[in-house]
Amino acid sequence: MSIPHPVEARSPDRTPAAPAGPTPDVSVCVVNWNCRELLRGCLASLLHHEQGAHSEVIVVDNGSADGAADMVAHEFPEVVLIRNVSNAGFARANNQAARLARGRYLFFLNNDTLVPPETVGSLLDYAEAHPEVGILAPRLRDARGRVQLSCRTRPTVAALLHRICLLRWTGLLRRAYRRYRWREEELEQTREVEVVMGAAMLVRRDLFAWCGGWDEEYTFGGEDIDLCVRVATSHAIVFYPAAEVVHYGRVSSRLHAGYAHSNTLIGITRFLRKSGCSRWALFAYKLVVTIDAPLDW
Repeated sequence: MSIPHPVEARSPDRTPAAPAGPTPDVSVCVVNWNCRELLRGCLASLLHHEQGAHSEVIVVDNGSADGAADMVAHEFPEVVLIRNVSNAGFARANNQAARLARGRYLFFLNNDTLVPPETVGSLLDYAEAHPEVGILAPRLRDARGRVQLSCRTRPTVAALLHRICLLRWTGLLRRAYRRYRWREEELEQTREVEVVMGAAMLVRRDLFAWCGGWDEEYTFGGEDIDLCVRVATSHAIVFYPAAEVVHYGRVSSRLHAGYAHSNTLIGITRFLRKSGCSRWALFAYKLVVTIDAPLDW
């Protein structure tokens, strides 16, 4: 099953027609909002170095006010650029890119990343050799080279509550949190996992279409967990450390802290509700998060 290509948009959001030419193996989908310099670095790493795969790059700009969209148009004319007039959210913008994509695989990539040479090809080769894999995620390192803990088990209320400022220092629920959060030494080998961070993930396009794409009820936060859980009903989620991506890690989120923080809490709450969390457990989580909010800020 494949995602149909749209005709040129007639809406306030300016979406180009799908380009002609040979079908790429991978469509790299990048969502941006007011992060021009980070986006410039990300695109340069993709387009100015050999990636070992025939790919296209699609950028969805969510109404940036910092000139990011014009920068892409002028400096990276080979990029397919979608200009939204306002912030459509991470999930909806990624779906826009996916609808326009022509590749057999979709590589969803944050704008605050750098992709070393041959990385896309390495991911593609592994995915082609392992058709049972639905989502393939590279290892993430921060700007200093430190490994980021980008794999998780499915979150539980107990694990999430341990992260609350009010409870973290008490040690309560620490065991649940440790089960939820992987240790660095566990990220040395290729392995099947439950959830990977949405900063960099390769997904088969037909599978992405079959499972319904990103849930657009999420604005920012929780949508990557939701997608992994749905894909995992039929295919494996695999962490692949042989391929690595530099991820500055929430740099763009910190530039928009209020938006990112509030919507992440809303997104996690939505996932808990959608995944069958009990009414009382969900109420307890929302209550504690609300009380903790001033301390968290």
